Amino acid sequence: MTFDDLNLNKSLRSALKELGYEKPTTIQEKAFSVVMSGRDMLGIAQTGTGKTLAYLLPCLKQWTFSKDKNPTILIVVPTRELVAQVVEEVKALTMYMDVKVVGVYGGTNMNTQMAVLREGLDILVATPGRLLDLSLNGTVKLKLVKKFIIDEVDEMLSLGFRPQLVRVMDFLATNRQNLMFSATMTDEVSVLINDFFNAPQIIEAAPTGTPLDKIQQTAYNVPNFNTKVNLVKMLLANSTELTKVLIFMENKKLADYLFEQLEAEFPEKIGVIHSNKAQNNRFNTVNSFKDGNYRILIATDIIARGLDIAEVSHVINLDTPDIAEDYMHRIGRTGRADKTGISITFTTAKEMEYRDAIETLMDRKIEILPLPEGLVFSDVLIDDEKPKVNMKIIQVKLPKKDAGGGAFHEKLDKNKKVNVRVSRSDKMKQKYKKPKTRGAKK
Repeated sequence: MTFDDLNLNKSLRSALKELGYEKPTTIQEKAFSVVMSGRDMLGIAQTGTGKTLAYLLPCLKQWTFSKDKNPTILIVVPTRELVAQVVEEVKALTMYMDVKVVGVYGGTNMNTQMAVLREGLDILVATPGRLLDLSLNGTVKLKLVKKFIIDEVDEMLSLGFRPQLVRVMDFLATNRQNLMFSATMTDEVSVLINDFFNAPQIIEAAPTGTPLDKIQQTAYNVPNFNTKVNLVKMLLANSTELTKVLIFMENKKLADYLFEQLEAEFPEKIGVIHSNKAQNNRFNTVNSFKDGNYRILIATDIIARGLDIAEVSHVINLDTPDIAEDYMHRIGRTGRADKTGISITFTTAKEMEYRDAIETLMDRKIEILPLPEGLVFSDVLIDDEKPKVNMKIIQVKLPKKDAGGGAFHEKLDKNKKVNVRVSRSDKMKQKYKKPKTRGAKK
């Protein structure tokens, strides 16, 4: 099948031709007729298989011009980077159409976004939090939305965006088409479908956990983190095949630490991005990596879904993910667009169970490579690797305080004074030993 078989309008066919697209991927082919039918749908496909075009093509084919300034197509994604990339794809596909698309996300001036939205738009791409803010203050009205698309829904839910998604759906009209796309099928996704979708059709381009055939998966058994750092330095220094390398880290602190370790040896050829980095810094770093100015990009999992970078030669997992699905998302950054790729995972003894879970999910063994000769083994442990010392808490019984002494003490009896009111008759009785009366009047 080619895109000509989908009976697209001339504007979309011309754009696809100019972009160099000839044949739809499996998920694009399967999703097209379902979306065109108007049914709710859940599309499951791995990263790098063209999910974005799978929903954009049929939605743009059915799009009609509206004089209203509010959107008729709403696309919600988990990260700022993915907002920018979806907006770029919409603009590329609509180069011969009069369609206005706007992307909004948190971490930037909302007043600027509000001004752009008031000018009018057709397609809105947004992250959940900022979309909810703009809906609550009345800047954007969603009652005209005919197609509601949630991309990377499993990542969205794992990041805790379910409350925002539910509140956003309160602003939508009931007679809309719901489309969800995901790399994995999780229990949270199933609950969301049952609660808010109308008997959606589930299409699957590949079973959850199926490894991409174009990615060669390898691993090293490494004793500790700092030895991992030495190993990645050695691989980058000695191999000319590692031309465009994406390194995934467990957290922001370790990502910055690795950047400091590698920057001296690869000056002006390495960048790092995570959620603590300013938005402009993140965009500029990703663009430098895309353009080839950076050879190495260090990233955390939170932005793994938002990266759509062509020709990544290697993905290096400096840690073995404790969630098997995260491994699939990571390695899916390479081997894209009919290219081959290589993934390399470093595993400590503590992480062996994580790798076993990954292999169980994929039903495939990862090739274990011998450590290269000359590798320096470090005995310096990071805080997470240091043995935990459990100190026994001994309860010390304090001695009782002395009864006397100190600034306050009991008064002597002679100094104790009690104010007691005594009547006159009682005084007379005490003085004369008998009642003292004036006697009766005569």
